[in-house]
Amino acid sequence: MDLRPLKKDIVFPAKLRDFDLHFCSTWGLFSPRSIDEGTHLLIDQLEINEGDTCLDIGCGYGAVGIVMARLSGTGSVYMVDKDFVAVKYSEVNVKQNRVTNCEVIMSNAFSHVPKLRFDVIASNLPANVGKELLKIILVESKGHLKPSGKLYVVTISGLRDYIKRQFSEIFGNYQKVKQGKTHTVALAVV
Repeated sequence: MDLRPLKKDIVFPAKLRDFDLHFCSTWGLFSPRSIDEGTHLLIDQLEINEGDTCLDIGCGYGAVGIVMARLSGTGSVYMVDKDFVAVKYSEVNVKQNRVTNCEVIMSNAFSHVPKLRFDVIASNLPANVGKELLKIILVESKGHLKPSGKLYVVTISGLRDYIKRQFSEIFGNYQKVKQGKTHTVALAVV
């Protein structure tokens, strides 16, 4: 059996927030052939201002972080993932889409994130990492946000009540920004 076709990069275009982008991906990464519904929903709801400093946690091949970088203009974006393949493809996609205000870092949540405060943190939270890691991400996000900083997460709708409880406990606030067929975008503000 010839596996060479399966080992080639998966390449596809995507129009995200009026930006025409191109992505390279591979088998083993989340949603390797197209931008999934949850990521689309999250990207469409992000409010990012010119000059904002942003963080994409669990960046995968980089769709959220690249859009954040385009929206922030003169700002800076850090993209982190614990998977070295995801980091490699994020770096490829940052270059391919000519984004110059991004830095991609291998990091398990905040373990290697620079000691910065962010205006916006966003994450397409995976449902299968366990509530322990989700709790770490949410608590540490609060500590890495500037005053009035925003945390956006998208989850499968089955985690909506869990996120509502956690945001209320950790941040003292919770806003359901948008609910799609299968995913919910939530916002907490410091």
